[in-house]
Amino acid sequence: MTKIIHPIAGSVALLTIASFWLSTVLSELFASEATVIAVKIAIPWGFLILVPALAAAGGSGFALAKGRRAGLVGAKAKRMPFIAANGILVLIPAALFLAYKANHGEFDATFHGVQGLELVAGAVNITLLGLNMRDGLKMRKRRLLRASQQQAA
Repeated sequence: MTKIIHPIAGSVALLTIASFWLSTVLSELFASEATVIAVKIAIPWGFLILVPALAAAGGSGFALAKGRRAGLVGAKAKRMPFIAANGILVLIPAALFLAYKANHGEFDATFHGVQGLELVAGAVNITLLGLNMRDGLKMRKRRLLRASQQQAA
C-alpha cells in the first residue's frame, strides 16, 4: 500500500505547488486585478490538499526507505528538510500574507517583493520535488528490472 500512496501523494504535492506557481505567474502577467485577487485568496485553500499530500509523501517515503540513507534514497532524504523548511518558513507565510494584501487591494511594493520571493521559493520547491520524483522513478525502474531478471532466472 505504501508503494501506491507514495508516488500518488508526491505527484499531487508537486502538481499542487506547480499549479499555485503557474496560476500566480499567469494571473500576474495576463489577467485582471480581480483574477489576481481570486488566485491569491484561493492558494491558501489549496493547503488543504497540499499539506496532507506532503505529509503522506514524506511519511510513506520514510517507511519505504526502511532506514536506508545511501544512493538515491539518501539524495531524496537530504532534499526533504529543504523542501519542508522552504514551505513552512517561506511559502506558507508568503501565501497567507499575499492573500491578505490582495483581499484588501494592497498591491504595493511589499506585495510585489513578497510575490517575487514566493515565486523563487516555489520554483526551488518545484525543482527539488521534481528531482525527488526523477530519483523515485529511477528506483522503481531498477526494482522492476531486478524483479524481471529474478523471474527469468
